[in-house]
Order: sequence, then structure tokens, then C-alpha cells
Amino acid sequence: MPTADAILTLTARDVAVTIHPSAGCRIGQVTVAGQPLLIDVPDDRHPMAWGCYPMAPWAGRIRHGRFRFGGVEYQLDVNHHDGAGPERAHAIHGLVFDRPWHHDAVTDAAPDASDASWRATRALDWEFGGLVTQTIEVHPDRVDITLTIESTGRAFPAEVGWHPWFRKPDRLEFAPIAMYQRDEFGIPTGALVDPSKGPWDDCFVNVEPVVLHYDRAVAPSVRVESNCDRWVVYDMPAHATCVEPQSGPPDAFNLKPHVVDPDTPLRRSMTISW
Repeated sequence: MPTADAILTLTARDVAVTIHPSAGCRIGQVTVAGQPLLIDVPDDRHPMAWGCYPMAPWAGRIRHGRFRFGGVEYQLDVNHHDGAGPERAHAIHGLVFDRPWHHDAVTDAAPDASDASWRATRALDWEFGGLVTQTIEVHPDRVDITLTIESTGRAFPAEVGWHPWFRKPDRLEFAPIAMYQRDEFGIPTGALVDPSKGPWDDCFVNVEPVVLHYDRAVAPSVRVESNCDRWVVYDMPAHATCVEPQSGPPDAFNLKPHVVDPDTPLRRSMTISW
């Protein structure tokens, strides 16, 4: 969990971005001319429910924490239960969102400067090894974020993504191509169907920006863009909407994951603008 000495603030004119290296290298808040865009730390300080955190080397749930790769069965630590019973226990959101990251490099500027940036790394503590790097660049009109997974040895399955908790918009502008069918446990089966009407806790095929519209004077429109083509939208909470670009869907390791090896890293980016 974040502590006072673990919070870094990057500024660009009237934009301030707080980063919590000890809490999964997450963006804790983006403030534009005094207007916060994200959900602050909740009273229970649950690591899955605030800010904007990176997900790697998988995004969303891995069913029961189990998958096969290269003909071998693997078991991940289970860190989430959707209900009672072992069939509702899963590994969720990867290995880095709730763990300290190594501070790599920072180029911060004076409050009236035009940009600032920060880079951090985290070793993947699972049997495949590997390294994930996140770079955050702050500008007066946007925040650019990049995630990269590299292999330090052998090949392994991998996905990346982000989980931003935006303050509840008045309207969501979203035009997905398709939606993943979910089973009785809420996990994608791999089949694609026509998008339904919300509210959602679903993964979509999407290649267009998603825009959150607000009735406010500052940052009335917040635009999320990414070179990811799988997006989870979770807008069931009354206080927040999560717009989550991902390189693959939840349970991708059991569907068709990307594969990282020493010659083939996985890199994706996301921009939040206003």
C-alpha cells in the first residue's frame, strides 16, 4: 500500500500525476487544473479498486489459476474468489499490480514545464522469469503509458493491460466490434457475440477510442486510446467506470495468448487525454 515516501508526483503545467511505486507502480491520481479524474484510495485500501494500475503478465482472470503451455500444466497462485467454491477461485490481474517496483529513471520538470516522464521495472516472480517495464509520460493535455514484457530466458505466455478506475461519467462513448461470450462463472469462452447493452463487466473487441463525458467545466471529456484491441469495460459500480485496454482477453492463457521469448517482447501503450 502507498506510503508518503513512496509517492512520486509528475507535473506538466496544470496537470499533476501521482505514482505509487510501492503499490504496483500505479497512477494514483491524474489531476487537471484541480479536477481529479480517477478514484482515490478507498477506505479499505483494496489494491484492485483505485487509481490506474498495470496488469502483467496476464490481464483479468486466469480460470482457477491453471493453464497449459508447451505441453506442461502450470498452477498460479489464486488471489481472487468470485463466490464460494473452488470453481470460483481464480488468479487475477497478474503479478505486479500490488507489489513494489524498482525506480529506474525519472525526468521531472518544473511545474510550468511541458512534460515529465518516469520509468520503472519489475521482475516477474514466477517460474518463467522475465521483466516488465512501465514508462509514464505526462503532458499538458494527456498521459502516455507504455508497458513492455521481456523474456530473460525461455518463452512464456504473456498479456498486458491497464485497469483505470475513472470517476463515474454521465455518458460513455463506446463502439465495440464484438463482445466475448461469458460462461456461468463470468469468464470468456472464446466465442464472440454481438455487443449487448450495458451495464457491463465484459471484454470487447475494440479498435476505437473510448470517451467518458462529464457535466463539468474542467476535462468534460476524457479520451482513452490504445493499440490494444481487447478492452474490458466495467461500469456496474455507481461511483466509477473502468475502461481497461488489454493485449488479450481474460483467461487468454487458456484461449490464444501472445508468446514472449528473448527475441520477441510484448509492448502496448495507452493514452489518457482530455
